[in-house]
Formats: sequence, structure tokens, C-alpha cells
Amino acid sequence: MKKHQYSTKIRWTGNQGKGTLDYKSYQRDHTILVAGKQHEILGSSDPSFRGDASRYNPEDLFLSSLSACHMLWYLHLCSVHKIVVLDYVDDAMGIMEESANGSGKFVAVTLHPTVSIESPEHLERANQLHEEANQMCFIANSCNFKIDHEPKTMIA
Repeated sequence: MKKHQYSTKIRWTGNQGKGTLDYKSYQRDHTILVAGKQHEILGSSDPSFRGDASRYNPEDLFLSSLSACHMLWYLHLCSVHKIVVLDYVDDAMGIMEESANGSGKFVAVTLHPTVSIESPEHLERANQLHEEANQMCFIANSCNFKIDHEPKTMIA
């Protein structure tokens, strides 16, 4: 079995001089760095957890990772099946449930890809390939909940 290794560096930047003295004494701000990448990602927690709404939170990044992985597999499968995709936009939605102890987990994600393809003869197959892309997506395969798809495919 072939293995791939990934590494990131997370640096907390929210110490306001008192560290984590209490729940309100620190910011949740952090940077996400990946060696060899041009830009860092400015992160925080969700505003519901005292985070900065202008920064990406882990839930945003999780949902966007799932959506991007699906898209990349879908585009690959379309190219293999000679379906010419001209445009792809996904408005992904996820639901996270918070537990009584403050922890939580995603319980549902629905991808809403709007895809523009070149030929009407490929319309049905183009829609079917979302299921196969889901089966191939590394991120989807790492989830413990079902990912739904509500694609809309149009002819350019």
C-alpha cells in the first residue's frame, strides 16, 4: 500500500500577555503554515467559541477540504470519461452538533456542485460521477458520516 505523509505547522498567536490564565484572557488566533507554500492561513476559532469571524476556523477548513477533494476527484473522473467540464462551483453546507461537554462533531455535509459541461449527451453520466468521486475522495473516506450530493449540471 502506498502511503503519503503531510505536515503542517500551527502557531498560536493569541497570547495577550497572560497566556491561558482564564477562558477570556487569550485570543484563539493562530497561523497555519505548510513548508514550501507561498502564504500562511490566518486561523481562529468560530465566533461561537470566542474566535475572530474574519479568520478561517477549523470547521471552515474541514468543509472546504471535503468540497475541494470531491471536486478534484470529480474533474479527474470527468476527464477520464471524456466529459468536458467548463465550470464548477460548490456551495457546500455542513452541520456540526455540539455535545453537552463542549465537544462536537460534524453529523452531515451536503455538497451542492453546480457544473457546466460541454455536451448534453453526457448529462446523466456527469451527475452519476459525483457518487464515484465521493467514493474516491480521501477526505470523505476519513469521515464517519454520510456526505450527500445535490448536483446541478448544466450544458454550456
